[in-house]
Amino acid sequence: AEAAEAQSHGVLLLGNMKNRESIQEPRFDYYNHEVPDIDLSECEFPHVIEIYDFPQEFRTEDLLRVFCSYQKKGFDIKWVDDTHALGVFSSPITARDALGIKHTMLKIRPLSQATRAAKAKAKAYAEFLQPAKERPETSAALARRLVISALGVRGKQSKAEREAELKKLQEARERKRLEAKQREDIWEGRGQSAV
Repeated sequence: AEAAEAQSHGVLLLGNMKNRESIQEPRFDYYNHEVPDIDLSECEFPHVIEIYDFPQEFRTEDLLRVFCSYQKKGFDIKWVDDTHALGVFSSPITARDALGIKHTMLKIRPLSQATRAAKAKAKAYAEFLQPAKERPETSAALARRLVISALGVRGKQSKAEREAELKKLQEARERKRLEAKQREDIWEGRGQSAV
């Protein structure tokens, strides 16, 4: 009885298979899936380069040492992974100049030729990859004045040194004021010849 029942189930199963005309092919081939490359044009981040193939032990200070001549002009590092980083410069010209650096411990290439991970990082953090700005001139005058007044002691600075420092601060303020006025004039359209 069991054999007859099994045989009838087998016939039913085979019968169901015969009724199907075709087996549906899968829509997606997950085994051969390729992630499309991120396309970054040359003009999207011309001031950013990829620094790669350096030892995993490298830290930010090590990379900054390699690019020390660019730090005054404006240079910043954004890490991608242990052996890849993005170098952010103040201008595309400076970045192009840096591409000529030859170093035994690392390699450099434009962002358009970078790894997928570096391009993805650049896309994701576009607002943080604005051109690095030159660090403004600083003075320790305010800090010195605050410390001296808090401690209640006399400063060791001579009158000539104080006057020179004060003059330097006034020049910096004037320069900043002129730059702000120039920016405002440009926005307002003043100072430009009519076309």
